[in-house]
Amino acid sequence: MENERVRIRNVEVLSDDWYLLKKTTFDYRRADGVWQTLNRETYDRGNGATILLYHRAKRTVILIRQFRFPTYRDGHDGFLVETPAGLLDNASPEQRIREEVEEETGYRVGEVRKVFEVFMSPGSVTEKLHFFVGEYASDERAGEGGGNIAEGEDIEVMEVPIQQALLMIAEGEIADGKTIMLLQYAQLHLFSAGPN
Repeated sequence: MENERVRIRNVEVLSDDWYLLKKTTFDYRRADGVWQTLNRETYDRGNGATILLYHRAKRTVILIRQFRFPTYRDGHDGFLVETPAGLLDNASPEQRIREEVEEETGYRVGEVRKVFEVFMSPGSVTEKLHFFVGEYASDERAGEGGGNIAEGEDIEVMEVPIQQALLMIAEGEIADGKTIMLLQYAQLHLFSAGPN
């Protein structure tokens, strides 16, 4: 990946424990033509995928609640309401989200549709997240879900009316960025009176 405005000088690995943290020193040519030397730390945790399961007729969505330590450390109770998600781990986004949604929610979905992909925290994290939506039906539930115990997951599955989910955002009960984005997408495109 060449860029005539960036010259990498040095890359130092700061941590390679849970994921990879690097410090990079590079020269950056500003818009005025002047070169500036900068340092940036980047956290590489791999790319991921997330999905909003929705039931158009019932006007409901499937969300999960799980403990997230970084939010707990930052003063939250740690239990976030989210859309199912997971890292790709060398799988395609479509393949991985199908596996992840079944593992976390118990639902086996048919068609999934990618709606966009986003860098969630581009100032410091390299992760690109692929966003999907998919319709669910009660008879598609192949198991209880709950996540992978070996990975420390302890997931509660929630079926929530879309209007209640939107109210949960307004009241601060949903504070996860990817979930807010998908719920707003659903309100605009999946549950609106107009065409999709």
